[in-house]
Amino acid sequence: TVPLAAFVGALGGVLASYVLGATAGRGGGGTTTLILAGVAVSSFLTAIQSFVMQRDSADIKRVYSWLFGDFSGADWGMVRLALPYALVSVVMMLVHARHLDVLALGDDEAATLGLHPARARLVVLGAASLATATAVAVSGIIGFVGLVVPHMIRRIAGPGHRLLMPLAVLVGGAFTVLCDLVARTVLA
Repeated sequence: TVPLAAFVGALGGVLASYVLGATAGRGGGGTTTLILAGVAVSSFLTAIQSFVMQRDSADIKRVYSWLFGDFSGADWGMVRLALPYALVSVVMMLVHARHLDVLALGDDEAATLGLHPARARLVVLGAASLATATAVAVSGIIGFVGLVVPHMIRRIAGPGHRLLMPLAVLVGGAFTVLCDLVARTVLA
């Protein structure tokens, strides 16, 4: 239930950001307003999360391991726990990769090409939220990988999402394992 609860929480955060951004953006803020709304909601939810997790001082080490990301407790049981959610989200993202390429042209152009932009965006956002929630539920918050790897891959492989997304999944996983290996070696 942890990945499912994380997914519900992720959708709640995304929805709150979207509603706040849309409400505040009526003055014409657009994407910038949505990003700022996401930052505000993220900060608020992080404060709540920190409060809830740090009520018991005996669990502080475990809390910080989760906040910074941790593979020390990884086992095949966690893989079995995350695998169904990860597979569903990755398949959904790959099925909609072409839609992301069309959306990159703009909503008017996407609609002209027969795509319903709002629906496609919601499906992709839901799948991305499920993927993120699943990863965070089993390994903690490892945000650096999600921020850096896709942009690095885009510079190498180009903007096409059909190639970008599977490469980002593979390289992101490999990069995370490499960082874990380096950290364990340095600590040893």
